[in-house]
Amino acid sequence: MAAPKKGRRPTGAQGRPGRALAIILIAMVALTAGMFLSKQTTPRLGIDLAGGTSITLKAKSEPGKENAINETNMNTAVGIIDRRVNGLGVSEAEVQTQGRDHIIVNIPKGTNEQQAREQVGTTAQLYFRPVIAFADGTPVAPEGAQSPNPSPSASGSGAPKAEDGKKTSPSATPSSSATSQGRAVSEALKAPAATATPSPSASESKKADDTKAPSPSAPATGDDAAAADLQAKFAALDCTDEKQRAAIKGAKPTDPTLACGQRGGAWGKWVLGPAAVEGKDVKSAKGVIDPQSGQWIVTMDFNDRGSDAFAKVTGELAAKQMPQNQFAIVLDGDVVSDPSVSQAIMGGNAQISGGFTQQSAQDLGNMLSYGALPLSFSEDSVTTVTAALGGEQLRAGLIAGAIGLLLVVIYLLVYYRGLAFVAILSLLVSAILTYTIMALLGKGIGFALNLPAVCGAIVAIGITADSFIVYFERIRDEIREGRTLRPAVERAWPRARRTILVSDFVSFLAAAVLFIVTVGKVQGFAFTLGLTTLLDVVVVFLFTKPVMTLLARTKFFASGHPWSGLDPKRLGAKPPLRRSRRTGSAPAPVEAKEA
Repeated sequence: MAAPKKGRRPTGAQGRPGRALAIILIAMVALTAGMFLSKQTTPRLGIDLAGGTSITLKAKSEPGKENAINETNMNTAVGIIDRRVNGLGVSEAEVQTQGRDHIIVNIPKGTNEQQAREQVGTTAQLYFRPVIAFADGTPVAPEGAQSPNPSPSASGSGAPKAEDGKKTSPSATPSSSATSQGRAVSEALKAPAATATPSPSASESKKADDTKAPSPSAPATGDDAAAADLQAKFAALDCTDEKQRAAIKGAKPTDPTLACGQRGGAWGKWVLGPAAVEGKDVKSAKGVIDPQSGQWIVTMDFNDRGSDAFAKVTGELAAKQMPQNQFAIVLDGDVVSDPSVSQAIMGGNAQISGGFTQQSAQDLGNMLSYGALPLSFSEDSVTTVTAALGGEQLRAGLIAGAIGLLLVVIYLLVYYRGLAFVAILSLLVSAILTYTIMALLGKGIGFALNLPAVCGAIVAIGITADSFIVYFERIRDEIREGRTLRPAVERAWPRARRTILVSDFVSFLAAAVLFIVTVGKVQGFAFTLGLTTLLDVVVVFLFTKPVMTLLARTKFFASGHPWSGLDPKRLGAKPPLRRSRRTGSAPAPVEAKEA
């Protein structure tokens, strides 16, 4: 006689549900701890919830540059505008392209919102300004100003370059103090602006000023007062303060100004003369390796007007001492480089050298090339969203979500009874994961929770509840076939799992396509929908199924209690199929029929 076959474990059985529950518990604790450690305990709100201004800009090409509207220039414009609006102290501004020639700028409500709106559509301001004075970026006493640290040097393409890393020792004499810097500022205010095409009257005035000796008894002039005021502001300027950096921006190209920038990772501050060359006069610039020294340098090519202006200003700077022999490259009011000049640079091309890395050389080349964009922008539309409006919409969305969630809970309680608590716990776990991940994404990648994203989260309630219903109905089908709860839970899982995965895959695919082909706020809806769909799979696999495996071992559910939702009688279960037993009595005798 053949030996009886050993019982096999049902397909899809999970022998260690505690391990899965431990994994999801650890994930919840880790995400919650990360949320508190990052000090981002609430999701970042978008402009429709925080309030502010949404500006749509349309790019226009300049005459002769019809092909300038391309992906490269649009992305560069996005980066420059983003630096501008966020540099004004406006927190959480969003800048993104829309279509081929539109840029959407979302500026949340803030103290400098109006200033950002005024500057957001203007072409990036790039100027070459002569350096008058330099000091560390922190406030100092008037006599505490210092000479600049070593800076890059500039030269013509074919001219010998200054030595990299050439240092100028700080002077210990009073002549290098704030007194000499104040005198330099005063002279800069009296001198005419150095432009590409100076007028004859400006040249004659300069010659007259050079030959005229100052009178010791002359009263203080307006220029002297302006120089003293600029020097006082220079001494008190703290470039580590973002608000102070924003306050000094916006000077006219023809006026001396203060500027901040980073050199070697530390903040510095400059007194700069009038702009000598404009950024739009730079034809091209790029970071390359110098074939002679093997070091990274930045090459620049100017147009005709820029070539003449650059030759003139470098010729004037070459005859001066540090730091007046330097010119600052100023982008949107920030100094990005301040190379020194040893001789006049002719020919319309120049090189900037001095300790560049590949990244810093390429970044500076991009700033010089694209700082003054060949694009201008016009406002297509400006929409103001008040915080009250966003708050009302958020409250309405939350009320709608609460009503939907309440209806789902009532349905589960009425129809599934005890199983409803499994579904409610699963929804709670999904909500915790969703909330913590959204809060962390706001800190990590700048994800903003807007109204469409809230709608996506509400829709996800139905998707998550649908997964529970599929599994519960599969378990009930197995019980109707006459099986007990423990094998029913395990046999129902493979079929339910297949259905859940297919359903979630379709939802995720729709969310992914929507995220790719749309822009703006609709992407928030798609992103939230895709995120919650993935979390639905995680919750069902690592929480709902293990919990059902554990509950199947309890008496309340295993015995089919009427309030468990798994009562065989209420479900119309079939009795188990058994063979009929024979009685022990002998069969009745058969009477013989007479012929």
